[in-house]
Amino acid sequence: MTKIKETSTHFENKKALVNECNEVYATSIIGGQWTMAICCYLLEGKMRFGEIKKVLPNITERVLTLQLRKLEEHNIISRTVYPEVPPRVEYELTSIGLKLAPIIKALGKWGAEHKELDKNAL
Repeated sequence: MTKIKETSTHFENKKALVNECNEVYATSIIGGQWTMAICCYLLEGKMRFGEIKKVLPNITERVLTLQLRKLEEHNIISRTVYPEVPPRVEYELTSIGLKLAPIIKALGKWGAEHKELDKNAL
């Protein structure tokens, strides 16, 4: 992930948009292919790191770790560490994260409809 320098014009523009537009703020948190995919799978229930990695085989462990930390930092998911040997860690959507369910489902419906009409779809 590329971090934007806090002194750049791009950073200032992004900061202004995030502060002025709630939709931009929301997409700054849940936007991106991996973040949305992680949330989609966590809608089904708690998952361990290895389980998430298994359903998203093309994500690197580093990127998955960074995405999970970002979602936890924004209170979209919670991370529970169980005092066992070997340690068990589970991730699940918080109450705020669960409120994404209708949005994710609506995006899925829109995506399916649009993909059929989009001649440039991947």
